[in-house]
Amino acid sequence: MLTLPVIVIGFIVLYLLNSIKILREYERGVIFRLGRVLKKPKGPGLIFVFPPIDRMVRVSLRIVVLDIPPQDVITKDNVSVKVNAVVYFRVMEPQRAIIEVQDFLFATSQLAQTTLRSVLGEVELDGLLSEREKLNAQLQEIIDRQTDPWGIKVQLVEMKHVDLPDNMVRAIAKQAEAEREKRAKIIHADGEFKAADKLLRAADVISNNPQALQLRFLGTLSEIATEKNSTIIFPLPIEMFKAFMQRKTETK
Repeated sequence: MLTLPVIVIGFIVLYLLNSIKILREYERGVIFRLGRVLKKPKGPGLIFVFPPIDRMVRVSLRIVVLDIPPQDVITKDNVSVKVNAVVYFRVMEPQRAIIEVQDFLFATSQLAQTTLRSVLGEVELDGLLSEREKLNAQLQEIIDRQTDPWGIKVQLVEMKHVDLPDNMVRAIAKQAEAEREKRAKIIHADGEFKAADKLLRAADVISNNPQALQLRFLGTLSEIATEKNSTIIFPLPIEMFKAFMQRKTETK
């Protein structure tokens, strides 16, 4: 039969074996001893937790990727959109993350959703679509400031998708088409203006030298003659006959 000392020793051995806990490199253990938290978290590696005196809460120090579900947002110009985002954060102080808030994952998620609706509700739709980097930085700053008392560091906030109503998609497409047509007309008008300026300068040069007009006239005829199916009526300028008429007059 087992004696009392053997039973006691066996119980102590089992208790010590049950008290051994192994924490991974990215984990820390917040220990509550008789209800009071120890000054420093335990880990990583081999630690001892003595139940029922001690109670350990494991906290991961890895970056947490928190997906924010699509939120109904009404922009400053009264356009209803759905926006979802993702938040990257990590626990910097495990003790505060456990003591200061009941569930830091759920609390951070709710805070991110509320902040997303609040910030995006203060901008117009054009700003929401064109200034994402600025809005992401603003969201990151606000959420990080609110979660700092919990020992949490928000490293990045990114809006993933902005879902617009169908009528707004069509309106934006029409606006983009009108903008392109406007730019095309401006470019065309600018080209006409520059061409008119060049033609004015050319006219000034030709007016000072009538022979240049004849050369230009002959060049135009040469260009027309490249088309074989064209019939050209060639009017002879009266200036070409002046020499013959002067010679006939002198002969008389």
